[in-house]
Amino acid sequence: MRCFLVFSYDGAAYHGWQVQPNAVTVQQKLEEALSTVMRTSVPVVGAGRTDSGVNAMRMIAHVDLPDDCDLKQLKYKLNRLLPSDIAVYDILPVKHDAHARFDAVSRKYCYYVTTEKSPFARRYACRVPADLDFDAMNSASAVLYEYVDFTSFSKLHTDVKTNNCKVTYAKWRMLDRGCWVFEIEADRFLRNMVRAIVGTLLLVGRHKLTIEGFRDIIEQKERCAAGDSAIAEALFLAEVKYPEEIYL
Repeated sequence: MRCFLVFSYDGAAYHGWQVQPNAVTVQQKLEEALSTVMRTSVPVVGAGRTDSGVNAMRMIAHVDLPDDCDLKQLKYKLNRLLPSDIAVYDILPVKHDAHARFDAVSRKYCYYVTTEKSPFARRYACRVPADLDFDAMNSASAVLYEYVDFTSFSKLHTDVKTNNCKVTYAKWRMLDRGCWVFEIEADRFLRNMVRAIVGTLLLVGRHKLTIEGFRDIIEQKERCAAGDSAIAEALFLAEVKYPEEIYL
């Protein structure tokens, strides 16, 4: 029985999602917990990668389980075994060939910034100048809709076959006094893409880069042309969408 695990995590203690040698990752912790409960090795396949320090509000991974597995009990046992910074919310049966990564139709990320000093937001928001021009940043964000090649916002030397992505939503929104969120949705994302976009948009907001300059950076297709990557702690994978017919 193939199932989707629906879970979240605080990425501060992990070197990203994907298993790697000599580093603790979220995938590793999930596979260890599953293998302990099921008493056999149970690999999981995630909807995508998140970099070191990045968080997830709603991550999806697929896993193959015995047909008679009690999913409610499995969820309970996993949450008892997993560390406090990883939580499983649901285990959903899906079609036998469903794939958490390849069947996803879109992914949404949220990046949080604060213009005021806050003892509570310091771990999950990026402190930015109070005089940022968010209107200019939103005008620059709209430019993303016009392009598909985002090489300028991709980490160098990755193993992807294409740097093309279709951005369907990108906008800054005020949440509360001094607190803003950048929401971006696309069919796929490149490694480091959101943080590189945010870092470059912050230059627009500080009037150190014009909207046409932002467009020129995209067209150059050179990572060195864009701004520095914004800090990882303020980035959250917020949602992964699938066709409704994938669920049983």
